[in-house]
Amino acid sequence: MLKAIQMSHRFDTLLYEDLNFEVSSGESVAILGVSGSGKSTILNNLSTMLKPISGRVSLLEFEDIYGLSPNKLLEIRRYQIGIIFQSHYLFRGFNGYENLKVASILSGQPIDKSLLESLGIAQVLHQNIGELSGGQQQRLSIARVLTKKPKIIFADEPTGNLDKQTAQNVMEIIFEYVDKSGGILVLATHDEKIAKKCTQTFRLENTKLDVL
Repeated sequence: MLKAIQMSHRFDTLLYEDLNFEVSSGESVAILGVSGSGKSTILNNLSTMLKPISGRVSLLEFEDIYGLSPNKLLEIRRYQIGIIFQSHYLFRGFNGYENLKVASILSGQPIDKSLLESLGIAQVLHQNIGELSGGQQQRLSIARVLTKKPKIIFADEPTGNLDKQTAQNVMEIIFEYVDKSGGILVLATHDEKIAKKCTQTFRLENTKLDVL
């Protein structure tokens, strides 16, 4: 369902070159690496957000996603993939419920009240985004992604603003979703304990992605 073939990217310096890996339905992948190594860029390359300077990305039934039209890429983002960013990108003028409702309307999926309760945010949905803590905003952004029922989830340090116990709970919810849906999780993290729970683990170092 997801494959990178000879994928390379650089900005001022080379981040990585000729990366190859493949992920199948029901699997989870963790990418470890120090800050600035290129973990977030890999997720952007794989998730239709940033075309690599060379190589190819196959996603779902599409052999080369960057050969698709902008409208088709938008359709894929809307209905088939979910992206958990380090920055929440929540709508600041809306409350929590309204942020979820936007995701629900765009994807055609209902809001799952049990999901909100399990994430511990059901009681704060009517508060404005600016009134929520960083951890509450992070959990809301995760709920927004899971509301879409995506086939593939790309998560960039999804527990960075959470305490240890909450982080563990959130990751269990995400892993459970992947298991039940037969989807895919691609996770950029510095947390080796979380990485060990994934079916595949890689380390990005010195422009290479090595299997652990």
